[in-house]
Amino acid sequence: MISSRFRILLAIILLLLTVPAFASGEPLIFKDLDQETRYLKLTTQLRCLVCQNQNLADSDAPLAQDLRQEIYEMMQSGSTDDEIKQFLIDRYGDFVLYMPPVKSNTLVLWLMPGVLLFGGALVLLVVVRKRKPDSEGQEEEISS
Repeated sequence: MISSRFRILLAIILLLLTVPAFASGEPLIFKDLDQETRYLKLTTQLRCLVCQNQNLADSDAPLAQDLRQEIYEMMQSGSTDDEIKQFLIDRYGDFVLYMPPVKSNTLVLWLMPGVLLFGGALVLLVVVRKRKPDSEGQEEEISS
């Protein structure tokens, strides 16, 4: 049996451990709805460098939170979307963009899906062609 003091102590410890989960930074205050929409659009176009499969708007990583704050401050100081993107590209490379520009170093990113799709179709075609003669040969053996 667990004593009631121990249960109370355990409950207090668990409550104290959950406090950081609910703590978040100051809410961002925008000048108008257009600026907020611009901020949301921009943060969904940029990749979280920690998660790599999430955009900045959806990521809870500390680096993503810092980058969102940096973007907010740059917007408040009058930076354009292109200036903000260029700042992040200069700092982290083209990988920070979900749609990186077509360059020699990003060409593989743009061509790989097509190459994989073509390769998969080619493998499927070869497998289907190899199966057809076998199935016809089996039918002839069955009928004789």
